[in-house]
Amino acid sequence: MRVPLSWLRDFVEMSDEATTDDVFASLVSVGFEEEEALGFDVTGPVVVGQVVSFDVEPQKNGKNIRWCQVDVGAANGGVRGIICGAQNFHPGDKVVVSLPGAVLPGPFPISARKTYGHTSDGMIASAKELGLGDDHDGIIRLVEWGLDPEVGTDAIALLGLDGEAVDVNVTPDRGYALSIRGMAREYALATGASFTDPAARPATEVAAGSGFALAIDDQRPIRGNHGVKQFVVRTVNGVDASRPTPPWMRSRLQLAGVRSLGLLIDITNYVMIELGNPIHGYDADRLSGGITVRRADKGEKLTTLDGAERTLSDEDLLITDESGPIGLAGVMGGASTELNDETANVVIEAAAFESVSIARTARRHKLPSEASKRFERGVDPLIAHAAAQRVVDLMVELAGGTAGSVGAELEYAFQGETIELPEGFAGGLVGVEYDAVLQQEILEKIGCTVTRIDGGFSVVTPSWRPDLTDKWTLVEEIARVDGLDKVPSILPTAPAGRGYTREQSSRRRVADALAATGLVETIAFPFVSEAANTLYGSASGEKVAMVRLANALDQTAPFLRRSLVPGLVATAHRNLARGTTDLSLFEMGSVFLPEEGMTYGTDVNYARAQRPTDAQLAEIHASIPPQPRHVAMLFAGDIASKQPGRAAEAAGLDAALDAVRTVGEAAGITIEVEQTKRAALHPGRAGKLVAAGVEIGYVGELHPDVSKEADLFGRVTVAELDLDRLIALAGERVTVAHLSTYTAATQDVSLVVGQDVAAAEVRAALVEGAGELLESTRLVDDYRGQGLEDGQKSLTFALRFRAADRTLTAAEATEAKLAGVAVAEERFGAHIRD
Repeated sequence: MRVPLSWLRDFVEMSDEATTDDVFASLVSVGFEEEEALGFDVTGPVVVGQVVSFDVEPQKNGKNIRWCQVDVGAANGGVRGIICGAQNFHPGDKVVVSLPGAVLPGPFPISARKTYGHTSDGMIASAKELGLGDDHDGIIRLVEWGLDPEVGTDAIALLGLDGEAVDVNVTPDRGYALSIRGMAREYALATGASFTDPAARPATEVAAGSGFALAIDDQRPIRGNHGVKQFVVRTVNGVDASRPTPPWMRSRLQLAGVRSLGLLIDITNYVMIELGNPIHGYDADRLSGGITVRRADKGEKLTTLDGAERTLSDEDLLITDESGPIGLAGVMGGASTELNDETANVVIEAAAFESVSIARTARRHKLPSEASKRFERGVDPLIAHAAAQRVVDLMVELAGGTAGSVGAELEYAFQGETIELPEGFAGGLVGVEYDAVLQQEILEKIGCTVTRIDGGFSVVTPSWRPDLTDKWTLVEEIARVDGLDKVPSILPTAPAGRGYTREQSSRRRVADALAATGLVETIAFPFVSEAANTLYGSASGEKVAMVRLANALDQTAPFLRRSLVPGLVATAHRNLARGTTDLSLFEMGSVFLPEEGMTYGTDVNYARAQRPTDAQLAEIHASIPPQPRHVAMLFAGDIASKQPGRAAEAAGLDAALDAVRTVGEAAGITIEVEQTKRAALHPGRAGKLVAAGVEIGYVGELHPDVSKEADLFGRVTVAELDLDRLIALAGERVTVAHLSTYTAATQDVSLVVGQDVAAAEVRAALVEGAGELLESTRLVDDYRGQGLEDGQKSLTFALRFRAADRTLTAAEATEAKLAGVAVAEERFGAHIRD
């Protein structure tokens, strides 16, 4: 909201020495945000001059210039020679002259300069060059502005070019502040200055029995609310629309960000900014009959003031006459009845429309306007009569009209919210002690009617504050007006013994461990296609239950993900397309696993201002599908780049398995791998991940067809684990290992087993049989070929033995190893390879 200071002074006491910084400081203290200080950026000398004579001099470029003799007054050097290209003035005209040393907006410094064979000793200015409007077709002729000042008069003061304004940000809930009236009230609250309400001007009653035909026919209200609250019609006859807008009004409008469009329209805009109630004027001679306010018929047409023909919705609220629509209520008028230079009789409309209806119309037609901006934030429903009267008075005064005796009004029976405010509630909520007298004084200053009741106050809100709806908003006003700087900044003391939960700590350890090993964490949207959910969200590749979004952002991906892998595949594709070929990625996030046949999304009724009960919480959780957290990894390209003396190392299953082991170690549980089949993975290169006997995920190489479909090249390996289940299986056990200082004994063993026997099972048998002396077991070779019978394989394990109290002998280590071999022989028929 741009607030000219001279306009603000009309309604609130303000020192003439008050600067824009002073006004900013006051308005910021009551909750507004400072934007910028505004002015015309014109510095003198800029004076009134009179054209004595001129010579028209054609130029080689086909342009005619005028070599003018302009009298700027004896004090300013008398008659000066000035070059001017404008053609709209005559000898004897009084004009605005910028003398050497002046600076115009731009900045554009003025100096005497030689041009077109003459020395131009200044410049005759147009409205655009002075920042007073967009008119650049000719220079300002002061007679057209209704002015006849003395030659040499300071034009800066004459035209209001010394005006200043402050631009402050108004939040959407404070629509009353989109007016000089509202800003003056707020400045008075901040400074304690005396405020004069411009809406309290005396109004002239319309003569009885001479009404204007007005009908309200809203048969399709929005949210049960009718589109119009108050509607006032007044008339002014015999106006002279060709009269100029006075400079004081033109400069104030310009500072407020509104360009001058002619006297009649300028008056309606002026009153809108002053009082906050948008006004619309109709050419009475172009109206057909009276006015009816109604909803549009679907498909109905209206040409608005911007020249666009609009197809209307049946939710749009219209202003109509007997000819049809003449305005889009609260947004923009129609072209058929607009005011122009030929208008002689005016019908004035001042109304209060329902905010939601206007907001929907403005957005539906992509037609934001100064009027809709105010209506959708809430206009004082009781100010329409005062606003209409102010327009009448200005049109009589400035346009020479006569107030009409006809009019009409739809009266609005306003009833403010009645709110009970306990006396100690404000202090308890804000942390500042407010005594009862101060609270009542502040609430009355903002316009409330306050009555003391037992234990507090009964507060009735004013018509211009629809944002005051409960005791919390009243407390906000008390704190704001008393001074937000008085609210202490006290950090709460964290209770002892609190911190991350075990699950949170475990998830962080897993993420940190993966990042420490060189993987890059990514975040993908949780929205996927049905095909992606089917392929990656089930082992068999058959269609499974999935959650469809009611209003998907992307119709090609309308489902919530069952797996994190599609997001990693899409990320890998994006990176590969941009030249990043070596990828080690991981993501942690929720997946959505609805149960077949279940219905989700049912509403749970409970008091929103209170914590739900345990039963209600259980019902809420049952209304959404299970959402376990998973962790997934993807590898493509090389895991180690080519270096001198070392070839590049491609990322394969070993990289994915290492990442899986890293997750297990960080979570505190051992993860085993067993061979399996999965729809998205290469047959023979896929494994299921098992922890504590429970399947918790999978690892493997993407099937070549899947990689090709995703535009990925080379081998791509992935792994995905149910992190929540993994952490639950790990439990809260913390095992602290004793670090022995005695020397370890190392031995290898190669066992021949059937090819269908999993290496993990053989390893488990060795560990079980060898006992506590076995410190670690690692598979180092899987041989199949010459020297072995068909269907057999040789698994070589590197074993390390250590005792806590002594150095083991070779015999003790061998004995433990053979004990492990015995268990493997018993279970799988394993024997030591010769």
